[in-house]
Amino acid sequence: GLIKFDFLGLTNLTVLADAVSRVKARLGLDVDLNRVPLDDKKVYEMLTRGETLGVFQMAGGGMTAYLKDLKPTSIHDLNAMVALYRPGPMAFIPDYIERKRNPAKVKYLDPRMESILKPTYGIIIYQDDVMMMAVQLAGYGWGEADKFRKAMGKKIPEEMAKQKDHFLTGTVERGMKKEAAHELWQQIETFAAYGFNKAHAASYGNLAYKTAYMKANYPVDYMAALLTADAGEVEKISEIVQECKRMKIDILPPSVNSSRGTFTVVAASDAPDLAEGEKRGAIRF
Repeated sequence: GLIKFDFLGLTNLTVLADAVSRVKARLGLDVDLNRVPLDDKKVYEMLTRGETLGVFQMAGGGMTAYLKDLKPTSIHDLNAMVALYRPGPMAFIPDYIERKRNPAKVKYLDPRMESILKPTYGIIIYQDDVMMMAVQLAGYGWGEADKFRKAMGKKIPEEMAKQKDHFLTGTVERGMKKEAAHELWQQIETFAAYGFNKAHAASYGNLAYKTAYMKANYPVDYMAALLTADAGEVEKISEIVQECKRMKIDILPPSVNSSRGTFTVVAASDAPDLAEGEKRGAIRF
């Protein structure tokens, strides 16, 4: 008889807040993450190169490989990848990439689907897409469409079997060819295993973009914040240090004179152990 609350705690939010405060303290700049431009070329170029360590939802071998292949150019690509990189929808990733590269390959099982699926190159990505098709193509009311969404989200086989009959009957009665209706249902079933709603994907894509933005534009501050958040996790620290070296950020050993309470960005003037003439900031253990 108790209510269960499910709180999602994300270290990434702590890292972002820390990175923003470091930029303010070091450079005197106020970074408002709710107002950063969503078309920053540096962000998409960095992701296309596969430099994803420390980027929310985008790190990891499989996702990184897909991003390099996709060459994302907008926040919508990030939202789509967040939603597609799940068991079930993952089957559609190669198609999404192919159609983004070559719009001539975009096709619809029914012309009426274009208004729903045009932003995603004709591919079902979000629960919202399925609900819109249920209403516009199969004649569902919005209440019925919501039941359909729940059946998908909860993966209830008996309810999905009922929905199949309702959906196929409705689409065929409203002018869709029987073969196309069955093919559409197969796509919906593949998708239903782990479909995201659009709001969830956009929230995750937005956070992915913000972490990528800070890494691309304020790398030394962001990496210092990342190291601080993972202090004590030896394997993670090792990975991040390797990434810093790849990014040509110097990592300095602890110093009794200049180490602080966290991993700290230090200027060349405060780090006698930096190479002669080095002007870039470094990170001190």
